[in-house]
Amino acid sequence: MPDRETSAKKPVNLSLSEALVQESRAYCGNLSAKVEEMLQDYVITQRQARQTHRQQAQQAVADWNSLHDASGSYADGHSTL
Repeated sequence: MPDRETSAKKPVNLSLSEALVQESRAYCGNLSAKVEEMLQDYVITQRQARQTHRQQAQQAVADWNSLHDASGSYADGHSTL
């Protein structure tokens, strides 16, 4: 993913609680930068979670195929085809 500092910025509209915005200003001066940082962290976490899920699914398929290759299927003995 491109570096946040060098990538082009796009203005967006967010609807946030006014009270939350006011209180957050006490903790961070640049709300846009903080939201971008938090959103970047969220995107990275979600990307990693999806990759992990994909790898687990691929491993499950490989394990199932190995079991099927070794033992066959229960349905094989009962098929009329």
